[in-house]
Amino acid sequence: MKLGIIGSGGREHAICLSVKKSKNVNEIYCIPGNAGTAQIATNLDIDLNDFKKIKECIIEKNIDLLIVGPEQPLVDGLVDFLHDTKVKVFGPNKAASQLEGSKIFTKNLCKKYKIPTAKFGIFKNAKDSKKFVENTNFPVVIKADGLAAGKGVYICENSTDAYKAIDEIFNGKFGKAFNLLIEEFLEGEEMSYFVICDGKSIKSFETAQDHKRVMEGDKGKNTGGMGAYSPSRLINETLEKKIIDKIIKPTLDGLKDLQIIYKGFLYAGLMIKDNEPYLIEYNVRMGDPECQTILPKLNTDLIDIFLSCVNEKLDQLSIEWNEKKSMCIVLCSKGYPDQYQKNVLIENISKIDTTDSDFCFHAGTIINQNKIFAVGGRVLNFVSLSDNFLEARKKIISKLEKLNWTQGFYRKDIGHKVIDQ
Repeated sequence: MKLGIIGSGGREHAICLSVKKSKNVNEIYCIPGNAGTAQIATNLDIDLNDFKKIKECIIEKNIDLLIVGPEQPLVDGLVDFLHDTKVKVFGPNKAASQLEGSKIFTKNLCKKYKIPTAKFGIFKNAKDSKKFVENTNFPVVIKADGLAAGKGVYICENSTDAYKAIDEIFNGKFGKAFNLLIEEFLEGEEMSYFVICDGKSIKSFETAQDHKRVMEGDKGKNTGGMGAYSPSRLINETLEKKIIDKIIKPTLDGLKDLQIIYKGFLYAGLMIKDNEPYLIEYNVRMGDPECQTILPKLNTDLIDIFLSCVNEKLDQLSIEWNEKKSMCIVLCSKGYPDQYQKNVLIENISKIDTTDSDFCFHAGTIINQNKIFAVGGRVLNFVSLSDNFLEARKKIISKLEKLNWTQGFYRKDIGHKVIDQ
């Protein structure tokens, strides 16, 4: 079969490498892809906002199955746009993608269906937002309502921080803002929990813990993700049952009441306190870099999983995982998540060896005249499988030192909570 993958990040390179192993796949096209996918598939340089051209392309190439990696095309309705084609599309439709596209939609769903989450208020302008903040207890969490590439969340310790967050959101830092959300700050530890849904049944798709803050010690600005490890140290049988029964199932039932059927990956960002889960937010796709961390642990053919999902036969499939620990460290361009230089040569990348346990997934890269250049904030994702997290981290850092890319930086403390226990 011919496969198409939408996206250009580390997540899409990881998916591309995983499906490349499948006996069912003859050709892979990545739209637009990156320097990593270019080495194992055919990249097609198409703007992800140009749905018409994407449709023309998948018809011309006779693509049988299309995997939509990033959130923006899902929220914008790419799945709906392709509904009249023969191609099978993996990913939720526009209505279901509101779970990520509007934090307020999700919060109201939580309220109606008694899904445990932080208390919240919705505000339509800066004046009312600031007035509320004047009389609140700190810290508070302030969120942009729509998509913000993982960066539209502010944890504010005082009114000065809160006012700045409010102004940035309403001044359009993340696009035109009609509302913002102010939440109570939940104490606990974050965890990423993944499921795959076919509209009828759900299957667990592993756990991870990611490091969003740019600096070591989980300090500094929020990023799209500086690294992750899987499985989460917090997961246990009792907690998993609570997550499914109190959060995932009520969410899917709530969507069904709205005549919305959910198909695809569903990623619950959770806060865990005293073995109780609270929903922070939903993402309607695999996380990045969690996907890169999780997929190397998968023993089941990923194409079989995708096909079972789009054909509503997920209940007939058993998803098998290996028992290894997995870690990912993200190499970023200096200056990220703020301004950074683009089109920077990565000189020593040919020296990096990969194996069945050690991976280098490309994110913000392009290939030009057989040389690889950094064009994004998050550039490369180094992943290692091992019997323990410390060994995995040591292996990754040795590869990063070998690469010796002076225009980049990375966190050396990914997984510090699970390693320092």
